[in-house]
Amino acid sequence: MELSLIGLQNAGKSSLVNAIATDGYNEDMIPTVGFNMRKVTKGSVTMKLWDIGGQPRFRSIWERYCRAASAIVYVVDAADNDNLSVSRIELHDLLTKPSLKGIPVLVLGNKIDKPEALSKEDLTEQMELKSITNRKVCCYMISCKNSTNIDTVIEWLVKNSKSRI
Repeated sequence: MELSLIGLQNAGKSSLVNAIATDGYNEDMIPTVGFNMRKVTKGSVTMKLWDIGGQPRFRSIWERYCRAASAIVYVVDAADNDNLSVSRIELHDLLTKPSLKGIPVLVLGNKIDKPEALSKEDLTEQMELKSITNRKVCCYMISCKNSTNIDTVIEWLVKNSKSRI
């Protein structure tokens, strides 16, 4: 299973890779420059996690790393209200690319351990997820710091990553 982890810088993509791979959290993550790839085996499933940089200069390569993906994992900092509209625009822009047609999308609202984090309903609305109708879309709220819902994320990916509409 190949997964592309994308989203704006500082959303928690690298922390998610760590949470999946080691069940751990590192307070001192450094921003990903370009991309990192990590292979992780959970039970009988081997996942190739492509962790793509989220800074503006890397957003143009997102599509390239998503083309062969079994699923696109879009990480959003649910506690960063200032960047939500940029995050929504980037996600919707990416999903218009013909090469990504039908690839399932899992949107993760990260950092729910912070008091200012949005609820799942608010994040779904702010990201306009209901308007995405040409593929399977799901949204979970997670905390990489506390490993909240990481198992649920893995379960969803295993169940849904093969099924293209």
